[in-house]
Amino acid sequence: MADSLDTHQAQGSARPADDPEQAPDFSGWTCPAPLRDNQRVVMGHGGGGVLSAELVEHLFAPAFGSEVLAELGDSATVTLGGARLAFSTDSFVVRPLFFPGGSIGDLAVNGTVNDLAMVGARPAYLSCGFILEEGVELSVVGRVAEALGAAAKEAGVTVATGDTKVVDAGHGDGIFINTAGIGLIPEGVDIRPQRAAPGDVVIASGAIGVHGVAIMSVREGLEFGVEIESDTAALSGLVESMLGATRDLHVLRDPTRGGVATTLNEIASASGVGIRVNERNLPVPDAVANACAFLGLDPLYVANEGKLIAFVPPEHADAVLAAMRAHPHGKEAVAIGTCTTEHPGMVVADTGLGGSRVVDVPLGEQLPRIC
Repeated sequence: MADSLDTHQAQGSARPADDPEQAPDFSGWTCPAPLRDNQRVVMGHGGGGVLSAELVEHLFAPAFGSEVLAELGDSATVTLGGARLAFSTDSFVVRPLFFPGGSIGDLAVNGTVNDLAMVGARPAYLSCGFILEEGVELSVVGRVAEALGAAAKEAGVTVATGDTKVVDAGHGDGIFINTAGIGLIPEGVDIRPQRAAPGDVVIASGAIGVHGVAIMSVREGLEFGVEIESDTAALSGLVESMLGATRDLHVLRDPTRGGVATTLNEIASASGVGIRVNERNLPVPDAVANACAFLGLDPLYVANEGKLIAFVPPEHADAVLAAMRAHPHGKEAVAIGTCTTEHPGMVVADTGLGGSRVVDVPLGEQLPRIC
């Protein structure tokens, strides 16, 4: 989340900020101190957690005033000429530009393709905007562009239009990329966070926390005994396989910024159900678990770029799991929890010690600049 602004339901109002007397009224905000006491952007605003949600709910969404925007899913669903289309946009500012398993070019394609797939759409076309910093080597730009083109071909989408801008040296970080995408939603598919229902089985498509740890390892020069590669991948093919098992998928989300924990909380909030996960079932690789223990991180909050979370009616769960495990991007799929009428709007984890804990939304992001 994103991502069609990629957070929670919007409420409140905002006014233009260029006139001090007409600036947004922050007094009713329920966010923590960094927003109330310091009316400037902080890194946490881009982390996909509470600060991001508050920024969208109380500033951007009221200013834009769009009914289409109000659902705030990974993609907007629009109708044009009788066709149901998914429409999404995302910006990529990852540092470093290249990392084990991928690059900013791969992410720019896969991130937007996955946002479209999370509403069941078949991704078709992308736009691509490059923001280049003065002084960046053209060979680096070329490597990123080639990676982006290769990822688009692998995902089966066409880069149909684009734009390039250059900013002064010191006013960027080499390369930033924005991509937007459109795709066609098949008849009979209705996938959105509000459809999560008591009894739904919560499924993870594979190992979690891999991308965030891969980024941190190269950014900070850390070694964990084994190289951890990003899981960046386009998931549209996996979603098609799942839809082949049943069109009645309730929710799909790719747990990017804020990780699995933030994704589950957003779905619980949107649908009003409670979610209970079993920590013993969480697919956390040993290398990720060890790295997180060393860094003091919780894998549930670490970003992923090639995984999805699915909410499936119990009568279809076995068929969907089988379809996922037959696909290369879902071969490690596992049920991690269920939806319940208890503790509505909250996520609770059963621990390996026999207790339970509330899994809350993070304030910002444990690992900034990961996508």
